[in-house]
Amino acid sequence: MKKHQPSTKREFDGLLRWLDPDRERAGQRYEEIRCKIILMLARRGCWEAEELADETMNRVGDKVVTEIGESYVGEQLHYFRAVAHKVHQEWWKDLRNCDYVRPMPPPDPPEEKERSSRCLDGCMEHLSPDERELMIEYFRDDKRAKIDRRKKLAESRGVALNTLRMQVHRIKTALQRCVSNCLTQTAAA
Repeated sequence: MKKHQPSTKREFDGLLRWLDPDRERAGQRYEEIRCKIILMLARRGCWEAEELADETMNRVGDKVVTEIGESYVGEQLHYFRAVAHKVHQEWWKDLRNCDYVRPMPPPDPPEEKERSSRCLDGCMEHLSPDERELMIEYFRDDKRAKIDRRKKLAESRGVALNTLRMQVHRIKTALQRCVSNCLTQTAAA
């Protein structure tokens, strides 16, 4: 997938004006749309949903300034979703054409599981106490108890459930990178 250049100030400001004349409301709308795009991509199995959502926002910002601007008629979210769909298709095509997709390896031997566990423990230590507590509480329990716990967790933090999911997703992505780096380093040692 050909990455679009990050938005310039001109493109970003143009996108915000397109979303709403009031800059504060435009910023809220931007974040709302970005979250919806991330969720859409995550539901499609994209583990790089945040990066693809940012790519989507950059592309739309460019189009608003250079092409569609005032001429676009209709719900803006539909346009974002159409662009996100195209970005996702490009990502998936690239994924199929690369060595990224490999058959599932055989189960790890016990020593590999132990190494993975040590890496995860070490990476959890790098999180702030609040992030660590959030991750532990978020993934505690099973089935209905897990759903109820997550609702209470969102309420206790004063955020919407989708906001909580996004916070957990960001932390989980950082943890996955950390564990992957740790495993690579310990394998080389």
